[in-house]
Amino acid sequence: MSLPITTRPELRGSFGMIASTHWVATGVGMGMMERGGNAFDAAVAAGLCLQAVEPNQNGPGGDLPVIFWNAKSAKVEVLCAQAPAPAKATIAHYKALGLDLVPGTGLLAAVIPGSVGGWLTLLRDHGTMRLRDVLEPVIHYARHGYPVTPAMATTIAGVAELFTKHYTTSAQVFLPGGKPPAAGTQLRNPALADTFERMLKEGEAAGGGREAQIDGAYRAFYAGFVAEAIGKFCATQDVFDSSGRHHRGVLTAADMAGWTPKYEAPLAYDYKGWVVHKTQPWGQGPITLQILGMLDGFDLGAMDVNGDEFIHLFIEAVKLAMADREAWYGDPDFVDVPIAQLISKEYAESRRVQIGDTASLDLRPGTIPGRTVQLPNLIGKSIPVLPGVGEPGAVERARAAQGLVAADTVHVSAADRFGNMVSCMPSGGWLQSSPVIPELGFCLGTRAQMFWLDEGLPASLAPGKRPRSTLTPGLALREGKPALAWGSPGGDGQDQWSTLAFLRHVHGKMNLQAAIDQPAVYSIHAPNSFYPREAKPGAVQIEDRLPEATQKALEKRGHKLERMGPWSLGRVCAVGREKDGVLKAAANARFMQNYAAGR
Repeated sequence: MSLPITTRPELRGSFGMIASTHWVATGVGMGMMERGGNAFDAAVAAGLCLQAVEPNQNGPGGDLPVIFWNAKSAKVEVLCAQAPAPAKATIAHYKALGLDLVPGTGLLAAVIPGSVGGWLTLLRDHGTMRLRDVLEPVIHYARHGYPVTPAMATTIAGVAELFTKHYTTSAQVFLPGGKPPAAGTQLRNPALADTFERMLKEGEAAGGGREAQIDGAYRAFYAGFVAEAIGKFCATQDVFDSSGRHHRGVLTAADMAGWTPKYEAPLAYDYKGWVVHKTQPWGQGPITLQILGMLDGFDLGAMDVNGDEFIHLFIEAVKLAMADREAWYGDPDFVDVPIAQLISKEYAESRRVQIGDTASLDLRPGTIPGRTVQLPNLIGKSIPVLPGVGEPGAVERARAAQGLVAADTVHVSAADRFGNMVSCMPSGGWLQSSPVIPELGFCLGTRAQMFWLDEGLPASLAPGKRPRSTLTPGLALREGKPALAWGSPGGDGQDQWSTLAFLRHVHGKMNLQAAIDQPAVYSIHAPNSFYPREAKPGAVQIEDRLPEATQKALEKRGHKLERMGPWSLGRVCAVGREKDGVLKAAANARFMQNYAAGR
């Protein structure tokens, strides 16, 4: 198979590389390296900037997992800023409200906001720049304006009625002049700029060196004015959510003051000389390792990476790994997850033989000796729709009325001339999640919707427990050195799109940009991680530029194809380092937002 013409070049150089889901953030991050900063400085500045310029995809009320290689310590680590459920978030409390699922919008789904704490911790411990250096860009764009992307314009238009009727504080920020902004116009958020400016002021007032100032800003957020405003808002506001009713939140200032991000060891799988690292099973990242383990026994290198055999094997491996996610994954601080078995070569062999020549329509968790599989009672439950569902667009309007428009994630990967490499996957706190807290300029996240309200499951709700998140940055080593940092937004699709790009890079002998540009697929067979937890057994979304012969052959195998358009799936970003030290980067061209930069 000849290499395709790519949408963009794979960037190459020796100074520094960064790729993100927004060109503004990429420019800001590259600017940090040009000023002498390292990959961590670049990632933090870009990540904070994304909270202003992609508010439909992430915000200060959201979450952040980071996986990185620090050249000084010469090891891969995870910084987990996926914060846990509040102390009052109990199954009994939600059941007493008559709920079977944690709502997908509103205040009841809010966990402790982790992203800001994660960014500040990463900067303090691994960066070199001052607090002011990384906060000035986000303050600038929030105060003076940032470009409305087509995706943002669509999101805001979808929830405009919800904002006007229920989330009036959000309408004041995102409906200038009372109307949804058009793509290409400028949007401002002065209250968000004020929040970051006050954090900067209080941080610098703490005195001391850069670390002390960063800690001062951290205290302002988690034990100061930000936490106080969040606690007051949750305790006093009855907010409409996707249950169709109004509820107050359970998150308090005390919850925030008692939390800090933590460093953890990653999980890893050696795939043909690429040692791929992912987070622990409080996130879905280990499914990548399981997928690779199953596919390790097939000769993918002899297959057409856009052919039906390759795609079929990939989809079926995804289904088996996702079934294990539902059965076994949860916060290992609360649950004895058999993760060593799940990512072992022996277990992969036992699952590999379950991949047949035709599409499976079942949810098939694997067997772990001495363990009993228990799945949630509500798996696959469909959202109640409003009257008139037979009318064109009625289901979409019903979902929008509850705030259930599509949400996504952002990504930043960076590598520098000093040998550092970092992959970050911030998300949550979407503008459509819940009302803007007026004095802060941002809304809270809804990550608690990933908990189940059934007792006894690995992902059952409990105070202090991390939700089983979809956020999944990745980092791979070759010959003991960092070779690739990458990831893709997209909820349950994150590990699918990033892993597919990785496999095409490895087996298709494609450069990073070519691998990202290939037509993508997305199995929606397993229950969705987001409210209302829908599933479509056997269904696969595809980009319809996948070869026609491949499409027909997949359907013959029993896959239920949903054709989504030619450039519609995935937002992969990646940076890498060759064995000779040359740096490289690439970014998805879909939706005209992601960009890489470097030299």
